Amino acid sequence: MIKKFEVGGVPGLLAPTTGPMQAGLAFRVGFTDEPLAKRGITHLIEHLSLHSVGVADYHYNGATGVEFTRFHMQGAEKDVVAFLNGVCAALRDLPMRRLAVEKEVLEAEAHGRSASVSEPMWLWRHGARDYGAGAYPEWGLPSITEDDLRAWVARYFTRENAVLWVAGDAVPAGLELDLPSGTRQPLPEPSSALPVTPACFGGSPGLVAWDTVVPRSAASSVFAEVLERMLFRELRQESGLSYAAQTDYQPTGRDRVVITAAADCLPENSGAVLGGMVDVLATLRAGRVDPADVTAVISKRVEGLRHAEEVAARLPGLAVGLLAGRDVLDVDEQIAGLTAVTPADVAAVAAGAWANGLIMAPSRADWAGFAIAPPESLRAVTGTEFKPLGDVTARLVVGPEGASLVEPHNLLTVRFDECVLMRAWPDGGRQLIGADGIVVWAEPTLHRGGREAVKLIDAAVPPERVVVQAIRNPEQIPQPRTRSTTPTTTASTSDRVSGILGLIVFWPLTLIFGALGALLFLSLSTDAEDVEYTIVIGLLCIPVTIIGIIGIRRSLYRMRYGPRKSRQR
Repeated sequence: MIKKFEVGGVPGLLAPTTGPMQAGLAFRVGFTDEPLAKRGITHLIEHLSLHSVGVADYHYNGATGVEFTRFHMQGAEKDVVAFLNGVCAALRDLPMRRLAVEKEVLEAEAHGRSASVSEPMWLWRHGARDYGAGAYPEWGLPSITEDDLRAWVARYFTRENAVLWVAGDAVPAGLELDLPSGTRQPLPEPSSALPVTPACFGGSPGLVAWDTVVPRSAASSVFAEVLERMLFRELRQESGLSYAAQTDYQPTGRDRVVITAAADCLPENSGAVLGGMVDVLATLRAGRVDPADVTAVISKRVEGLRHAEEVAARLPGLAVGLLAGRDVLDVDEQIAGLTAVTPADVAAVAAGAWANGLIMAPSRADWAGFAIAPPESLRAVTGTEFKPLGDVTARLVVGPEGASLVEPHNLLTVRFDECVLMRAWPDGGRQLIGADGIVVWAEPTLHRGGREAVKLIDAAVPPERVVVQAIRNPEQIPQPRTRSTTPTTTASTSDRVSGILGLIVFWPLTLIFGALGALLFLSLSTDAEDVEYTIVIGLLCIPVTIIGIIGIRRSLYRMRYGPRKSRQR
């Protein structure tokens, strides 16, 4: 039986458990709340808070997620109290002396982290803001100051924006949770970077993924697991195209869930896996839901809920749900909702899921009715044009509205009023990121007058959206390459034979006519007879000699590199 209580103005949930006492403190703040120019600030606060707790012999941890930041502890009652009270004390007075060190720790942590399947889906669905921010590294860390941290704590790490859960017999004595007062922070409304759905975009070889956003319900959770069963059966057991075909069910906001399906494969099988996944989704959408699959999923879920109730495993999810404004349902209410789900309910969820779907695959899925998500901008800005240097093909245009990179078949534009982050390097390099996720690079080394372009950009981007980067090594600074005039091909056997035959013909021809012409012109100084005849013959020898020299050069070239090709711009 779950009970509600309150400590220090913080609401809490209590439930008995068969194991040692566990407790957690969660705040309604995550990376979805962070502007891209401050990406990483919540994670940094979490690290600073845990450092003050010190090294202990019990298990504790913290985690910064999409919408919530959690601190968790398992151990004896007195240790739980010391941990939670210590976290609250640290939040009121962060150890700022550790700021530089913890930034380095976070950079090292990010270096060892692998990207999740969801990250590119977030980026293409939401762009570079709110729920799409998780697709980006913590690029804001270098610019975060002590004042930024204090302001973030005052806004988000307050008693009104927190929730507590305790798995044990009673709320531990001595728990105070001395947090500053504030206001409950609502969940952000998700933005959209997709003009229409269902949509698709290109991904890496060897992986096909699909996600959707649907209303939160018992039928949605059953649909997610029925989909996994069908994908596993189709792609693993029957066709052998995939090793791991699975789904994920992630509640977001108050009443939404994101369902993600992913299947790995060999690169050459990605088209077949895409077709198989689309077929399974279409089957469910058409209402062909096997009642046996629905029954099996519900039975498994009911068994899992009863076990989770015994060990209080449901408490963390229910607690953050309370912060999100969701009802706290006991296990019997959840089971009743599950057992009422029918195949028709699953089919209805599948229809809505298809309409909001987004597919990532190496090959296009427009043949299945998925619109291609636009990878570029619709129009360029008007302004000063900076021509490319060397082998660079894109023109850089900077105007009052923003900056564009313009190529014959590609157009990227970031408007200054929609620029969510500009990374700035001391050498002049600039990376502009728009709210829609479009990126424009401005490198002064790649465009004529590039320094002037950077000055125009710096004057237009608000300072709070700029993050200064560390000095780049010279080899990291892009440089234009000039077109090489040295051939990169080698001669074939037939080309070498042709070259040798050419030398056999042109060498004697050149020597004979060159020597003859020289002798004839020398004879003019010693023999006055037949002067006109001598001059005519000598002049005829000159072009034959020139032709021979050209033939020798071409023959040597052909022996080494093959036939000469015309240059192309």
